[in-house]
Amino acid sequence: MPAELLKIDSSQPEAKLVSYAANRIRQGLVLGMPTDTFYGLAADPVNLRAVERIYEIKSRSRHKPLSLLVESVDQAAELSRNLPSVFHELAQKYWPGPLTMIVKASSRLPLKVTANTGNVAIRVPAAAIPVAIIREMGFPITATSANLVGAPECTTAECVREQMGERVPIIVNGGPTQRDLPTTIVDLSGEPPEWQIIREGAIPADEISQILWH
Repeated sequence: MPAELLKIDSSQPEAKLVSYAANRIRQGLVLGMPTDTFYGLAADPVNLRAVERIYEIKSRSRHKPLSLLVESVDQAAELSRNLPSVFHELAQKYWPGPLTMIVKASSRLPLKVTANTGNVAIRVPAAAIPVAIIREMGFPITATSANLVGAPECTTAECVREQMGERVPIIVNGGPTQRDLPTTIVDLSGEPPEWQIIREGAIPADEISQILWH
């Protein structure tokens, strides 16, 4: 069965469709979904079968943790511990937006999600659809990109469907994503000054550096 395409308005997501998508995630399904950067694979991070399915769908190494989308700084704080003050500084400046921060994970998160690293990568996306679904669920969703390992990331639902075929049952079609650059990733899990920029993406590394080392 090819994936069901679920068209949701990316500027004003329809409540009924958001509820439908959130219920499917609660039931353990993995959905393709637009963010503000690329399309991602959305699943319930505490449903271990759903998390395992993401690794299967992407052919991804189990040693790589999954990043999470949250709807607020408060929700991020619930999933983490010992947050440094620079986390709040960066969140205030760049969230919602294309900045992923790696922090120490709360014990609430399963080891399978953190890949036994003790850390979690989180961000608040500047995209109405995932934020609406997270609010409906009352819990974060996974955010790993909806592409096979080694294949290019997708900025449209059609690209996800072509790559994933029948691996994903539902793809939320919110139109093309706003950006075609990945998130910038900053690792704040160490002690200062061990913080580092893991990947430069939509936010320039030198901008982040000025905040990290001011």
